[in-house]
Amino acid sequence: MTLLNQKTIKKTASFSGIGLHSGKLANVSIKPSDPNSGIVFKRIDLKNNNIIYPSFANVSNTSLNTTICNEYGVKVSTIEHLMGALFGFGIDNALVEIDNEEVPILDGSAKEFLNMLTESGLKQSEVPIKIIKIKKKVTYNHGKKSISIEPSKLSLDINFELKYENRLIGNQKNKVNVYEDDLRDIFESRTFCLFEDIEKIKENGFAKGGNLDNAIVVKGDHILNSEKLRNPKEFVNHKILDCIGDLYTSGYRMIASINCSQGGHFLTNQLLKKVFENKENFSIIEIQERNLPHTIINKNLLRSIA
Repeated sequence: MTLLNQKTIKKTASFSGIGLHSGKLANVSIKPSDPNSGIVFKRIDLKNNNIIYPSFANVSNTSLNTTICNEYGVKVSTIEHLMGALFGFGIDNALVEIDNEEVPILDGSAKEFLNMLTESGLKQSEVPIKIIKIKKKVTYNHGKKSISIEPSKLSLDINFELKYENRLIGNQKNKVNVYEDDLRDIFESRTFCLFEDIEKIKENGFAKGGNLDNAIVVKGDHILNSEKLRNPKEFVNHKILDCIGDLYTSGYRMIASINCSQGGHFLTNQLLKKVFENKENFSIIEIQERNLPHTIINKNLLRSIA
């Protein structure tokens, strides 16, 4: 067996917490799963029609979070941070059981998810992983916002640009190689919002569970949280975390180069839809040692959280 074989977790990882937008308590158990089963969500508070697949085609909402929904209207929201953690930790197969409609926000990043996955450990199978290889450049624009994906030799590169009129956030850029770089700053970066937007967000039915323990709140040129920034580029790094989690709704890891300006859940979802509407844009390849000298799992991340 090699690190290029499919992996699940060794033992169940469980946690509880409130949803950022619903404000509802949810209990979650991430359980080991068989090769080729992928990531699957199961609403255990419901007896029937309770399986939801985290596919870009099943995304029903991209406003302030990523929500997936099955054909019966059963949903699970705010999956992006957990999906990003599963991607970064190298989990190909897992059953995520949840007893409410929203994944707990915890501290607003993926840090606690990764700590739990680390404690659970990895179990390798004898089945090789599969990866999506992008073959043609695809671009999606929405006003001043844009995102593109194009071929890459052996890596997943994400180049992200953030533009805010707020002086503290301002314009931030960062570029990461997901499979090779130390992603600690990415996975520890928290969700954020402007103080002046909170009332409107709540009027629209969101952020019922939001507080200074699970989101950065920026007011003018000040951060209201007692814990200040965890890293100098925490704002753009959180957007990269969201992007990684949303990319995993493609079903596999990916070899590609992504450039995004002022994007978010909506742009990433629309890009994936555009990629997969034409089979000439991509191929799905089975990876073995002789094909690819990379581990397709971030060694630096594993060292940093071990």
